[in-house]
Amino acid sequence: MGDGADEVDDLVAAWRRERPDVDTSPMEVLSRVDRLARHVDRARAAAFSRHDLEGWEFDVLAVLRRSGEPYRASAGALVRATGVTSGTMTNRVDRLVSRGLVRRGSDPDDRRSVLVELTPEGRTAVDGALVDLLEAERELLAALDEPGRRTLAAALRGLLASYAAPASAG
Repeated sequence: MGDGADEVDDLVAAWRRERPDVDTSPMEVLSRVDRLARHVDRARAAAFSRHDLEGWEFDVLAVLRRSGEPYRASAGALVRATGVTSGTMTNRVDRLVSRGLVRRGSDPDDRRSVLVELTPEGRTAVDGALVDLLEAERELLAALDEPGRRTLAAALRGLLASYAAPASAG
Protein backbone atom coordinates (compact mmCIF):
# COMPACT_ATOMS: atom_id res chain seq x y z
CA MET A 1 0.00 0.00 0.00
CA GLY A 2 1.24 3.41 -0.91
CA ASP A 3 1.17 6.60 1.12
CA GLY A 4 -2.39 7.11 2.36
CA ALA A 5 -3.58 3.94 0.65
CA ASP A 6 -5.45 1.21 2.50
CA GLU A 7 -6.54 -2.36 1.89
CA VAL A 8 -9.63 -1.18 0.02
CA ASP A 9 -7.44 0.71 -2.45
CA ASP A 10 -5.55 -2.53 -3.04
CA LEU A 11 -8.67 -4.63 -3.60
CA VAL A 12 -10.22 -2.00 -5.90
CA ALA A 13 -6.99 -1.82 -7.89
CA ALA A 14 -6.95 -5.61 -8.21
CA TRP A 15 -10.57 -5.67 -9.44
CA ARG A 16 -9.87 -2.86 -11.90
CA ARG A 17 -6.91 -4.81 -13.23
CA GLU A 18 -8.91 -8.05 -13.51
CA ARG A 19 -12.25 -6.52 -14.54
CA PRO A 20 -11.60 -3.20 -16.26
CA ASP A 21 -15.06 -3.53 -17.82
CA VAL A 22 -16.93 -2.90 -14.52
CA ASP A 23 -17.26 0.22 -12.40
CA THR A 24 -15.74 -0.62 -9.02
CA SER A 25 -16.24 2.85 -7.52
CA PRO A 26 -19.02 1.73 -5.10
CA MET A 27 -16.43 -0.50 -3.41
CA GLU A 28 -14.35 2.55 -2.54
CA VAL A 29 -17.12 3.69 -0.20
CA LEU A 30 -19.05 0.59 0.83
CA SER A 31 -16.08 -1.70 1.45
CA ARG A 32 -14.79 0.95 3.85
CA VAL A 33 -18.22 1.28 5.47
CA ASP A 34 -18.29 -2.51 5.89
CA ARG A 35 -14.85 -2.58 7.50
CA LEU A 36 -15.71 0.35 9.75
CA ALA A 37 -18.96 -1.39 10.77
CA ARG A 38 -16.91 -4.33 12.03
CA HIS A 39 -14.85 -1.99 14.22
CA VAL A 40 -18.06 -0.32 15.47
CA ASP A 41 -19.63 -3.71 16.25
CA ARG A 42 -16.59 -4.77 18.27
CA ALA A 43 -16.46 -1.45 20.14
CA ARG A 44 -20.19 -1.61 20.93
CA ALA A 45 -19.96 -5.20 22.14
CA ALA A 46 -17.00 -4.35 24.39
CA ALA A 47 -18.71 -1.26 25.84
CA PHE A 48 -21.90 -3.19 26.53
CA SER A 49 -20.08 -6.22 27.91
CA ARG A 50 -18.41 -4.08 30.58
CA HIS A 51 -21.93 -3.45 31.87
CA ASP A 52 -23.13 -7.04 31.41
CA LEU A 53 -25.36 -6.08 28.49
CA GLU A 54 -25.98 -7.43 25.02
CA GLY A 55 -26.54 -5.01 22.15
CA TRP A 56 -30.27 -5.70 22.01
CA GLU A 57 -30.55 -5.11 25.75
CA PHE A 58 -28.85 -1.75 25.43
CA ASP A 59 -31.16 -0.84 22.55
CA VAL A 60 -34.33 -1.51 24.58
CA LEU A 61 -32.98 0.14 27.73
CA ALA A 62 -31.81 3.15 25.69
CA VAL A 63 -35.30 3.69 24.24
CA LEU A 64 -36.68 3.78 27.77
CA ARG A 65 -33.90 6.03 29.06
CA ARG A 66 -34.30 8.51 26.20
CA SER A 67 -38.03 8.71 26.85
CA GLY A 68 -37.38 10.81 29.97
CA GLU A 69 -38.86 10.35 33.38
CA PRO A 70 -40.54 8.10 34.35
CA TYR A 71 -38.55 6.12 31.72
CA ARG A 72 -41.41 4.00 30.43
CA ALA A 73 -42.97 3.07 27.13
CA SER A 74 -45.56 0.70 25.74
CA ALA A 75 -44.40 -2.52 24.16
CA GLY A 76 -45.69 -1.16 20.84
CA ALA A 77 -43.49 1.92 21.16
CA LEU A 78 -40.50 -0.32 21.91
CA VAL A 79 -41.31 -2.43 18.83
CA ARG A 80 -41.47 0.67 16.63
CA ALA A 81 -38.27 2.14 18.07
CA THR A 82 -36.22 -1.05 17.74
CA GLY A 83 -37.69 -2.53 14.56
CA VAL A 84 -38.33 -6.01 15.92
CA THR A 85 -41.57 -8.00 15.96
CA SER A 86 -43.97 -7.88 18.89
CA GLY A 87 -43.16 -11.52 19.71
CA THR A 88 -39.45 -10.74 19.80
CA MET A 89 -40.09 -7.72 22.01
CA THR A 90 -42.18 -9.79 24.43
CA ASN A 91 -39.29 -12.23 24.74
CA ARG A 92 -36.80 -9.39 25.21
CA VAL A 93 -38.88 -7.68 27.86
CA ASP A 94 -39.32 -11.02 29.68
CA ARG A 95 -35.55 -11.45 29.75
CA LEU A 96 -34.96 -7.88 30.93
CA VAL A 97 -37.60 -8.30 33.66
CA SER A 98 -35.90 -11.50 34.84
CA ARG A 99 -32.61 -9.56 35.11
CA GLY A 100 -34.26 -6.77 37.09
CA LEU A 101 -33.47 -4.13 34.44
CA VAL A 102 -37.11 -3.31 33.62
CA ARG A 103 -40.51 -3.97 35.12
CA ARG A 104 -43.96 -4.23 33.63
CA GLY A 105 -46.83 -2.14 34.89
CA SER A 106 -50.33 -1.13 33.93
CA ASP A 107 -50.91 1.98 31.88
CA PRO A 108 -52.71 4.39 34.24
CA ASP A 109 -54.69 5.70 31.26
CA ASP A 110 -55.63 2.26 29.89
CA ARG A 111 -55.58 -0.69 32.30
CA ARG A 112 -55.59 -3.11 29.33
CA SER A 113 -52.22 -1.81 28.16
CA VAL A 114 -48.87 -2.70 29.66
CA LEU A 115 -46.02 -0.26 30.07
CA VAL A 116 -42.38 -1.26 30.38
CA GLU A 117 -40.41 0.84 32.85
CA LEU A 118 -36.69 1.13 33.45
CA THR A 119 -35.62 0.09 36.96
CA PRO A 120 -32.86 1.93 38.83
CA GLU A 121 -30.57 -1.03 37.99
CA GLY A 122 -31.49 -0.73 34.32
CA ARG A 123 -30.80 2.99 34.37
CA THR A 124 -27.38 2.44 35.96
CA ALA A 125 -26.51 -0.18 33.35
CA VAL A 126 -27.65 1.84 30.33
CA ASP A 127 -26.06 5.07 31.58
CA GLY A 128 -22.72 3.37 32.18
CA ALA A 129 -22.80 1.57 28.84
CA LEU A 130 -23.63 4.83 27.06
CA VAL A 131 -20.58 6.58 28.53
CA ASP A 132 -18.31 3.70 27.49
CA LEU A 133 -19.92 3.50 24.04
CA LEU A 134 -19.42 7.20 23.37
CA GLU A 135 -15.79 7.02 24.46
CA ALA A 136 -15.22 4.07 22.10
CA GLU A 137 -16.96 5.92 19.27
CA ARG A 138 -14.82 9.02 19.89
CA GLU A 139 -11.74 6.81 19.59
CA LEU A 140 -13.04 5.35 16.31
CA LEU A 141 -13.46 8.86 14.92
CA ALA A 142 -10.20 10.26 16.31
CA ALA A 143 -8.56 10.35 12.87
CA LEU A 144 -11.15 12.91 11.71
CA ASP A 145 -11.18 16.54 12.77
CA GLU A 146 -14.48 18.22 13.66
CA PRO A 147 -15.18 19.52 10.13
CA GLY A 148 -14.41 16.03 8.76
CA ARG A 149 -16.84 14.43 11.22
CA ARG A 150 -19.57 16.93 10.30
CA THR A 151 -18.98 16.33 6.58
CA LEU A 152 -19.08 12.56 7.01
CA ALA A 153 -22.21 12.76 9.19
CA ALA A 154 -23.96 14.90 6.57
CA ALA A 155 -22.99 12.55 3.74
CA LEU A 156 -24.15 9.48 5.66
CA ARG A 157 -27.38 11.24 6.68
CA GLY A 158 -28.12 11.93 3.02
CA LEU A 159 -27.38 8.35 2.04
CA LEU A 160 -29.54 6.90 4.83
CA ALA A 161 -32.36 9.31 4.04
CA SER A 162 -32.64 7.70 0.63
CA TYR A 163 -33.68 4.48 2.41
CA ALA A 164 -36.16 6.04 4.83
CA ALA A 165 -39.74 4.91 4.47
CA PRO A 166 -41.78 7.58 2.71
CA ALA A 167 -44.25 9.35 4.95
CA SER A 168 -47.79 8.23 4.29
CA ALA A 169 -50.05 10.80 2.72
CA GLY A 170 -53.17 11.76 4.57
